Amino acid sequence: SVILESIFLKRSQQKKKTSPLNFKKRLFLLTESKLSYYEYDFERGVSHKKGSVDIEKITCVETVVPENNPPPERQVPVVYDEGPLYVFSPTEELRKRWIHQLKSVIRYNSDLVQKYHPCFWIDGQYLCCSQTAKNAMGCQILCLPASPCPTLSLTLEKMVMKPLPPEPAPSTAGEMKKVVALYNYLPMNAQDLQLQKGEEYFILEESHLPWWKARDKNGREGYIPSNYVTETRNSLEIFEWYSKNITRSQAEQLLKQEGKEGGFIVRDSTSKTGKYTVSVYAKSSVDPQGTIRHYVVCCTPQNQYYLAEKHLFNTIPELITYHQHNSAGLISRLKYPVSQHQKSAPSTAGLGYGSWEIDPKDLTFLKELGTGQFGVVKYGKWRGQYDVAIKMIREGSMSEDEFIDEAKVMMNLSHEKLVQLYGVCTKQRPIFIITEYMANGCLLNFLREARRRFQPAELLEMCKDVCEAMEYLESKQFLHRDLAARNCLVNDQGIVKVSDFGLSR
Repeated sequence: SVILESIFLKRSQQKKKTSPLNFKKRLFLLTESKLSYYEYDFERGVSHKKGSVDIEKITCVETVVPENNPPPERQVPVVYDEGPLYVFSPTEELRKRWIHQLKSVIRYNSDLVQKYHPCFWIDGQYLCCSQTAKNAMGCQILCLPASPCPTLSLTLEKMVMKPLPPEPAPSTAGEMKKVVALYNYLPMNAQDLQLQKGEEYFILEESHLPWWKARDKNGREGYIPSNYVTETRNSLEIFEWYSKNITRSQAEQLLKQEGKEGGFIVRDSTSKTGKYTVSVYAKSSVDPQGTIRHYVVCCTPQNQYYLAEKHLFNTIPELITYHQHNSAGLISRLKYPVSQHQKSAPSTAGLGYGSWEIDPKDLTFLKELGTGQFGVVKYGKWRGQYDVAIKMIREGSMSEDEFIDEAKVMMNLSHEKLVQLYGVCTKQRPIFIITEYMANGCLLNFLREARRRFQPAELLEMCKDVCEAMEYLESKQFLHRDLAARNCLVNDQGIVKVSDFGLSR
């Protein structure tokens, strides 16, 4: 038997990207088992069924915020396993009656969700959280005020996944931090979430700094390394031409090494805080090393950016795109982006979230790197693919308590200029410490055995690397107690990192 029967304005579902957006009047019938809608000929009194939704598949009934320029009728959207179905009621009273009745008939459904999307699905994404999957998990808790404003509308949501347990500190979409992945990341354990470079993610929890709990566009949740992402408002970091922490002399060195006409770097200005500089390389008949010019990105009172005053742009990426095609007063067109970005992703704090105890069976020993006070250090692979250094603690050289103390210190410290701890092996003898592999060995030998003379700017940069590490240790109230060139290691990109800080106190 029919519970309710009304004529509503239905919005097209746009199941395909090419589907048009339109609104048509439909006759809606609600029964105990189905919500059906019909094309109705009002003159002839003939109806043709156009579709239906099983009541048992409806998992949410709630009001949503109206889209831009909606029809004057009150919105009543329905979302089920094929995506959102939006319906518009001619009166507020009729809409309230339908909402009340729908909530009543679905109250015993087994898959009712706890979150929903408070805004419309438009142009391939939800306006509330920008998720691009129609069946993505909702972004707002259902516990809302009982009396919404008159412009809100109804949502019935069908989600693919079952309801999650309540979260301790729920955040609305507007409050959640949105980040962009700078690198790809493949999960190392079941708690990790895969990252795809350039994709956006919502951060759900930041309490454990090296690892954040995140959600992808498809609603999947897990832990990600925090140094693999950047906030979307700092979106310059996703471009290969941008190098955040780089000096004028470093930029010149990189551009000269590449030696390509039109090579360029966008960097933070060292002389003007808060501004950016574009460094450009051009070949010269006078100087065999070429010519480099540095252009400060200027900003008008209307927040428009320019390098040449006649060419204004709303964003820096737009400015760069223009000058990649037009020199417009620059020494050269911006032809070739030169990047300081690491060719490989940075080290993670541990081999996966919470994975500190490593199975020795996952380690492959390849060669000996050296011998220290506490034992042998070897180069190897973890699970056959990740380069690691394995410190094998010689029995009797250090008590187990001292070893555990060292590991605890290293586990709580994570910085790009400290050699990263990956994990420990304590369930066999000898016990191991697994760390990041530094291809160029200790700084002392690196400087002594170098086949070239280092420039002052390069040596200054090495000192800067060590200072950044020590500043971080100081911020954590640790003393290294044995800082020396022999306890600093150099990676394959010439970056210096402080090691053996487990002796810190």
